[in-house]
Amino acid sequence: MQRWRGYEAVPGGWGRSVVTIGVFDGVHRGHQAIIGHAVKRARDLGLQSVVVTFDPHPAEVVRPGSHPAVLTEPVRKAELLEQLGVDAVCVVPFTPAFSQLSPEAFGHDVLVEALHAAVVVVGDNFRFGHRAAGDLRLLAGLGRSFGFTVEEAPLVTADGVVFSSTYIRSCVDAGDVRAAAAALGRPHRLAGVVVRGDQRGREIGFPTANLMCHRYAAIPADGVYAAWLIRGGTHAGRQMASVSIGTNPTFSGRERRVEAYVLDFAGDLYGERVSLDFVAHLREQRRYDAIEPLVAQIREDVEQTRALLQ
Repeated sequence: MQRWRGYEAVPGGWGRSVVTIGVFDGVHRGHQAIIGHAVKRARDLGLQSVVVTFDPHPAEVVRPGSHPAVLTEPVRKAELLEQLGVDAVCVVPFTPAFSQLSPEAFGHDVLVEALHAAVVVVGDNFRFGHRAAGDLRLLAGLGRSFGFTVEEAPLVTADGVVFSSTYIRSCVDAGDVRAAAAALGRPHRLAGVVVRGDQRGREIGFPTANLMCHRYAAIPADGVYAAWLIRGGTHAGRQMASVSIGTNPTFSGRERRVEAYVLDFAGDLYGERVSLDFVAHLREQRRYDAIEPLVAQIREDVEQTRALLQ
């Protein structure tokens, strides 16, 4: 899969293509339907499929300080898009200047001049251009002027719920990782670098890997979870983990942390970048008056994790 930073980086000899556009944070089941439609159309027509996405999130530029929690970091998003069969990804830097681009200028500069779009596939709630002034009707009009067709992919729903990045963020924020996984089509993943903590877990017989995550990462609600810890980015390197998220109330902690106790593991993960795939919420965070009941509860968490993941 080809990757370009900015539409100016598209190769000069790039032929006609089928294009889809969006932030696509999470690459959830709704996104998969849109992107899958674009990939299929491209193959049917013998063309290349291109995903146009943006970095940083447009909300941060349009309304500074409103950056939403991120479900998929750029590298992970690219991996997921490649798995869907996309031929090229164009990451457009979403700058204040770019945010001022009119829908007409966007259509001309990005879709026509850079990507030579033959077909543009979007969801039925698609908006584009300065102040989100462009909609499907305007896009179709631009297509008639510039020589591309517009195809609409319907939203994906289940039990009356529309699968969207906003909905999934709310599930993660509430700790409902099962509902998030149902909408994503896979477990919610959180990545980070393992850093040194207070070593309290080691002192009580349950050493943990403390993850330093991206500042905007979508971290589940405080609590204890069953998860898979993944090393090296592949399922081949995954191991069962009981994950605690919170401030360690038993030890009067103040800093919110993500700590993973990896079952049946005695190695050293310091400095390694790992990921956690969340499978189930086990319980809320609790404060214990002594170490013994805490240790007993951790043992129970570990056995629950083992039972769930085996």
